[in-house]
Amino acid sequence: MTSTQVDPTPPPTAPAPRWRSWLLDGLSEQSARHPGPHGTPPAEHKGHSWWRVMCLTGVDYFSTLGYQPGIAALAAGLLSPFATLVLIALTLLGALPVYRRVAKESPQGEGSIAMLERLLPWWAGKLLVLVLLGFAATDFVITMTLSAADASAHVVENPFAPAALHGANLWITLLLLAALGAVFLKGFREAIGIAVALVGVYLVLNVVVLATSAWQVLSHPVAVGNWWGAMTAQHSSPLAIVGVALLVFPKLALGMSGFETGVAVMPQVRGDAGDDPVKPAGRIRDTRRLLTTAALIMSVFLLLSSLATTILIPQKEFAPGGSANGRALAYLAHEHLGEAFGTVYDISTIAILWFAGASAMAGLLNLVPRYLPRYGMAPEWTRAVRPLVLIFMAIAFGITVVFDASVDDQSGAYATGVLVLMLSASFASTVAARHRGHRGATIGFGAITLVFGYTLVTNVIERPDGLKIALLFILGILLTSFASRVHRAFELRAADVVFDETAERLIEEALAAGPLRVIANEPDERNAADYREKEYSQREETHIPDRGPVLFLEVLVEDSSDFTAELHVHGVEEHGARILRVQGAGVPNTIAAVLMQLRERTGQVPHIYFNWTEGHPFSHLLRFLVFGDGEVAPVAREVLRRAEPDLRRRPRVHVG
Repeated sequence: MTSTQVDPTPPPTAPAPRWRSWLLDGLSEQSARHPGPHGTPPAEHKGHSWWRVMCLTGVDYFSTLGYQPGIAALAAGLLSPFATLVLIALTLLGALPVYRRVAKESPQGEGSIAMLERLLPWWAGKLLVLVLLGFAATDFVITMTLSAADASAHVVENPFAPAALHGANLWITLLLLAALGAVFLKGFREAIGIAVALVGVYLVLNVVVLATSAWQVLSHPVAVGNWWGAMTAQHSSPLAIVGVALLVFPKLALGMSGFETGVAVMPQVRGDAGDDPVKPAGRIRDTRRLLTTAALIMSVFLLLSSLATTILIPQKEFAPGGSANGRALAYLAHEHLGEAFGTVYDISTIAILWFAGASAMAGLLNLVPRYLPRYGMAPEWTRAVRPLVLIFMAIAFGITVVFDASVDDQSGAYATGVLVLMLSASFASTVAARHRGHRGATIGFGAITLVFGYTLVTNVIERPDGLKIALLFILGILLTSFASRVHRAFELRAADVVFDETAERLIEEALAAGPLRVIANEPDERNAADYREKEYSQREETHIPDRGPVLFLEVLVEDSSDFTAELHVHGVEEHGARILRVQGAGVPNTIAAVLMQLRERTGQVPHIYFNWTEGHPFSHLLRFLVFGDGEVAPVAREVLRRAEPDLRRRPRVHVG
């Protein structure tokens, strides 16, 4: 048998259509090694100042001022400031320390999900990630739809709004979502620029409103006396006030959004010029500064807004249908600064609520490409930004239509998603502190975990619809992820194949004697008799010429739940056999990848020799999908067929 020479240059491919090139812009081999469009920026990417990135995550966090004071007033009534104090304490003493720890543990933006992924091996870790991604998707997608719906409510409730807009909440919400998607189709840098402008204007206007409200309170001290008298009449005991505030604060959990996206977009923070890519100290420091600054600013605004709205707005106006329902600060702006300023404030509130979904979109664009394609649970094109934007916008449109752009109907799911992510982050921080032997930090993070657990359970009991919606997201992610894994099971699944010096020498020696012949061998006993028997049976059954040199190829599967890996082929000479050993996620895919690389390195089409295995084909298919082995020969041949359509260039498969 003669050697089969191949042309080293593959046939030219037709240029992709312009629309496809635009849609998949940014998708490259580098993205396969550094998943996530916002996960690992290229070397020339300079990043952004931490305060600019804070504005992107802050559009979600700060925009809650548009509705949080009203929620607090409805939940706690006259005790709203005390319940808000509890929320602030949980933010500064709970969420902030947790996410400062998460920023240190995952400087590449992996977040708490990656910290938890490392706790469980094999498929259990993948399932945990998929469940957490379901809650993250609930949080982020509902952030987009709820914020846009709340923005549309502010549009129709403005006194100057045309009559034609009344009742058009659904169409206004869909239009706002479409505009948000258009920004991200344009580019990420544009999104940060818009966020900086919106946050700056919005915070300045809120300072004006709260300063005016403070002047009103100081000018009319009787208002404070009336509020205090009414509150103490309802709750005469200080312990009762504290107890009620502790009981109702879980309803205010919406005011803690934004922390997860704060760590998700960490790679966009510039850091220091000399940062170590693995442990970028400057980026970690600036991200912690980002989180702390945002939490302090928001805490001050939450407390002042709660005091102002509770003291200056009659309680009946917070009820559904009231003038302050869902827009307490806007009510004060119109009441004390006139309709013109109030309208300007409304426009600013509408704009930041509309763009609050930007931080959620950034979080989704970081999480999905970071995990699902790496697991084989999403197509490779999901590493590109624009296709994902279109998918997320389609989902957001569907949710908006299903809920008819209702803010109240979506708030339960939003709170559930936020609290589950915070609970997972606090638990991951507890485990990380324990592994490092930090006893005090372990106790502190453990206590925070219990508080978040209590808050989550309370929210789920009171609003079980939020958990139901989250479970639908989880089910959707599980079904689509495993369908994609099955569909992509027959890919090469190797980021790169690297041969060590011994392996290269063995290949050259075998190639010098004729065609490159490789015997697939299960690495069981690894003794001289095993290799002699294997070689003899293969020469007998598949007619390998006598005295022609052969190489044994052995694949070790450590974690079959992995999908893509860099393969390192080690050459070994033992028991008179020449062996190539490699570790991979699946036996047939790894064999096919090694054969393709052998062809590229040698310019010769290699031959691979298998034995048929006994058993039912369906059980072998399940073994391949779950454990990475099964019926290796036909699967390896199918992987090669899909990877190389040209028969002349495809490695030869022999089965006996």
